Amino acid sequence: MLELAGIIILGIIAQWVAWRFKLPAILPLILIGLLVGPIATLYTEDGGKLIEPIWNGEKGLFPGDGLYYFVSLAISIILFEGGLTLKRAEIKNVGPVITKLITIGSIVTFFGAGVAAHYIFGLSWQISFLFSALIIVTGPTVITPILRNIPLKKDVSAVLKWEGILIDPIGALVAVLVFEFISVGEGSAFTQTALVEFGKILLFGTTFGFTFAHALAFAIKKDLIPHYLMNVVSLSVVLLVFVESDVFAHESGLLAVVVMGMVMGNMNLPNLKELLYFKESLSVLLISILFILLSANINISDMELIFNWNTAALFAIIVFIIRPLGVFISAQGSGLKFNEKLFIGWVGPRGIVAAGIASLFGSKLLAKDVPGAEYITPLVFMIVLGTVLLNATTARLFAKLIGVFLTKSEGILIIGASKVSRLIGNYLKKNNRHVVLIDNNDANVEKAKSLGLEAMSANIFSDTLTDNIELNDMGYLMALTGNSDINKFAIDKFKDQFGENGAFRLVNSEEINDPENNPAEGLFSHTDDFIKLMDAVRKYPTIHEIDIKDKSHYDSLIDITLKDNDIIPVFTKSPNGSIEIIPANSKDFLPNGEGHKLVYLGKMFT
Repeated sequence: MLELAGIIILGIIAQWVAWRFKLPAILPLILIGLLVGPIATLYTEDGGKLIEPIWNGEKGLFPGDGLYYFVSLAISIILFEGGLTLKRAEIKNVGPVITKLITIGSIVTFFGAGVAAHYIFGLSWQISFLFSALIIVTGPTVITPILRNIPLKKDVSAVLKWEGILIDPIGALVAVLVFEFISVGEGSAFTQTALVEFGKILLFGTTFGFTFAHALAFAIKKDLIPHYLMNVVSLSVVLLVFVESDVFAHESGLLAVVVMGMVMGNMNLPNLKELLYFKESLSVLLISILFILLSANINISDMELIFNWNTAALFAIIVFIIRPLGVFISAQGSGLKFNEKLFIGWVGPRGIVAAGIASLFGSKLLAKDVPGAEYITPLVFMIVLGTVLLNATTARLFAKLIGVFLTKSEGILIIGASKVSRLIGNYLKKNNRHVVLIDNNDANVEKAKSLGLEAMSANIFSDTLTDNIELNDMGYLMALTGNSDINKFAIDKFKDQFGENGAFRLVNSEEINDPENNPAEGLFSHTDDFIKLMDAVRKYPTIHEIDIKDKSHYDSLIDITLKDNDIIPVFTKSPNGSIEIIPANSKDFLPNGEGHKLVYLGKMFT
């Protein structure tokens, strides 16, 4: 009981440390696991581990194959969540670079790392290619914390983010298929028996995943499952699919849950967001437990096995040759600059899926006495720990050295995607500003997207926005919702991250009646709240520009807007095209220099 409670407590502490210091959670989790596992044998009185995952007669958590079963079920849930995030539309829209990275880049890694492992360690081709299949994946859980506080060009952040999301289930699928080919081959992967078993795995894995995905989706759409049971029923179905598929075709369960997640993720399910949030929370707990267990299960002999120059050579080839090679080949002919390709090639940390499946497959192959299987787990853990450490400590400095670090964030984040926000966002986009609208109303988000605007559905009370590395270039924040409490909350929570150049919100009805106490973050005018904005846009859904002759002319224009509810000042535009947001105390705001324009929405000046 003490060991189990200790793992959960240490896991959550590691997650908090990772959040506090903006590190990938996998780093403190693996380090804690090693400290209470193999390293503990060097400082404990009896020479034993503080946490022993496998029961050895006196202590331990899982008797027999218990650890193997727990790891299998945990990995199935994690992979199902990964499958849920894989959208067909996103594969089409993220661009040819990402498509090539998850295809051509994966092939380069698979064959390059496999050949390197074979010749450096003398491993069989089967084991070498299993190792290379396991390290194909990067993963958003390790990339996001590294890039969260590195202001990068949107395209660079997008490539790294979507590569990690899309390649997780793909890499896992390749690893599963390679492992199954080894397992059923019995020394010869090309025998008739091996091909038959391999076909059964593909057949049952895809069939079970596809069938149960549609069955569960049907039950959700027809309201056959009460809302309060939705998440736990989905969890139980995932576990059922994993186990049942495995019964019909041994080791096909992982493939089945990935397929199930991919199919459900591309359906129009009413409660998909809630299901994804639940799976994310569950995955955090499982990952915390899983990686401490897996790290603690490594023995000193495993670490000694790879404690040599061969390991350093393999790591260097994978990180400094194979990864950049895959990136440069994949980005050939794209709009990415040389330094941007170089940075993407530098950042390639391996994460959850690689380490988890490596431990799972390594233990299975060891039980079958497959030659070289003892190298799988320690080598993959070495790649995971090494790449996370390297990228977490050098990514920011490397970005500055090669010139991909944004010195000033000019993007504009708009909270709310109402008609007012869409009109303003469209104007900003036409004036070459990176603007993103967020709203928890899917209808508003879809309307914004139909106008060609970048918009996303998000709840500002969650941490999803702070984890979104595509918003790294946001330097201005505008809260334009009809709820003054949400506007204030957005300013308080996000002004440091997204409002370094300015964070503004609409004034509310109380502040309109008390113009002497305008809030410092007030937006546009102290006489215009959300209701007046919407009323003006309803009657005159247009943004206009008018030349500003001098300060007195600007003041006279502002005086007119204060008296006419159908004319609302929003920006000033300089001769070089730069735009400044007008604050609520607009009378005190003075455009710098001559040749400026006043940008306003509503009725035209007469």
